Amino acid sequence: MISKEELRSRAKSIRKTLDLQAISELAVLKIKQLKIYKSAKNVLIFYPKKYEISLLDLLDDDKNFYLPKVSGNNLLVCPFRAGDILKKSAFNISEPCSNPADPSILDLVIVPALMADTEGYRLGYGGGFYDRFLSAYPYLKTILPVPKDLFFEKLPHDKFDKKADIIICC
Repeated sequence: MISKEELRSRAKSIRKTLDLQAISELAVLKIKQLKIYKSAKNVLIFYPKKYEISLLDLLDDDKNFYLPKVSGNNLLVCPFRAGDILKKSAFNISEPCSNPADPSILDLVIVPALMADTEGYRLGYGGGFYDRFLSAYPYLKTILPVPKDLFFEKLPHDKFDKKADIIICC
């Protein structure tokens, strides 16, 4: 089987060829139709990197949104509203400057990925931040939006990798 590193490299190349604006619009539309999203009040989303699905249009909804912030090996959950100031992290990810909240208030986590498979496993960037976070809060429901060109039958996964509850293929 192909290594995770080789798959990450392949996924990054494929993403550069995609119409991410159209994919992002479709992902937002599909997420808004989900019962689990409609009933959620506190939602963790991610701020898009270049060539990543953008869910920022969700910020118009009447919900409390949070962004992740890396601290050591941990993922913190920080309140976020459109227009809030963000700061680039050591990983070149835009992170909020707000103080962290208690993650137990979350109803839903929308998880970023380079790729996903039919079993619900994702291929992330390799830091394990989301897997550690979701292990600490196993009751949290997760949605994983992924471009259809990066959705596969089976990806390699390890025992610590966490499955997504719902995959949105766009």
